[in-house]
Amino acid sequence: MRLLKTVLYLLLVTYFYSCSEAYIPRPYGYFRVDLPTHEYRMVDTLGLPYRFALPKNVKLISHSERTDRYSIDLHYEKLNANIFCSYLPVKGNLVNLLEDSRKFVYKHSVRADGISEKAFQNKERNVHGLLYDLKGNTASSVQFLVTDSAHHFFRGALYFNNVPNKDSIAPMSNYIREDVIRIMETFEWKK
Repeated sequence: MRLLKTVLYLLLVTYFYSCSEAYIPRPYGYFRVDLPTHEYRMVDTLGLPYRFALPKNVKLISHSERTDRYSIDLHYEKLNANIFCSYLPVKGNLVNLLEDSRKFVYKHSVRADGISEKAFQNKERNVHGLLYDLKGNTASSVQFLVTDSAHHFFRGALYFNNVPNKDSIAPMSNYIREDVIRIMETFEWKK
């Protein structure tokens, strides 16, 4: 009988002490992505009318067989992302090209929390551009364009190959944004 009372006493004590703390749900976490250091090499191949510093961890995909033969894709295999780049010659239609690019960016305003524009200019290389940062769960978080205002127009848009979630892709988007800035800073037109 005494053994039964001791066991019941231990069970009651264990019950009250084990239930003293309230359950706290853990926040949802994301996988950690180890981002490589930024390293670049100059791209001056494929007969393109431009060149720039390409990140070493990026695969350049040329579209030389298509009608837009000077357009390229920059593929980030480990990050599951692409920067789709288009080249168009300027033939008195610069205003239309700029407006089309602006419309393309602002189509994302339905899902964007905000869109900011940052002007870029390199007078020595005759490169002028805009960098667009799109905040929120947009399909594209970074877009850019560069032009010489007379002959060349180049634009790029970053897309991840998954459903956009600003919290999970933020580190990778910021990493690629640094690469986009470097591309704009080193961009040159070939004559």
